Amino acid sequence: MSIRIVRLGSPRLPGEGTRIGTVRRPPRGVPKSEFASGDWYDVWYPALAPSPELVAQAQAAQQTGNAAEWTRFAKHYRAEMATPENRRTLDLLAALSRGADFSVGCYCTDEAHCHRSVLRELLVEHGAQVV
Repeated sequence: MSIRIVRLGSPRLPGEGTRIGTVRRPPRGVPKSEFASGDWYDVWYPALAPSPELVAQAQAAQQTGNAAEWTRFAKHYRAEMATPENRRTLDLLAALSRGADFSVGCYCTDEAHCHRSVLRELLVEHGAQVV
């Protein structure tokens, strides 16, 4: 059993399980009734998405390719995820990963420049089984 880190909207892999969208906003132009069938997500959980300010910071770092800006974003996102509520969510997902298959994801093309790369690290740090 494990968690997969995925790009939302990409074809589902066998054994991927329930997809959790860790994004601030639903996909544009997609009817809510098509979120799951279109391989976006089954459950929307924006609590694990960066704040709107951090989304803008990540996008700027991605566009410029500035490594220092990306490092700053990752540090601030980790701080957001360090709140008691978010730590409990990460602990819950880590525990669930030992008994169920599911996935978490975002829309970004490049995981290396997406909050899901940091989320992957955080889940591992909380003891999750991550593929």
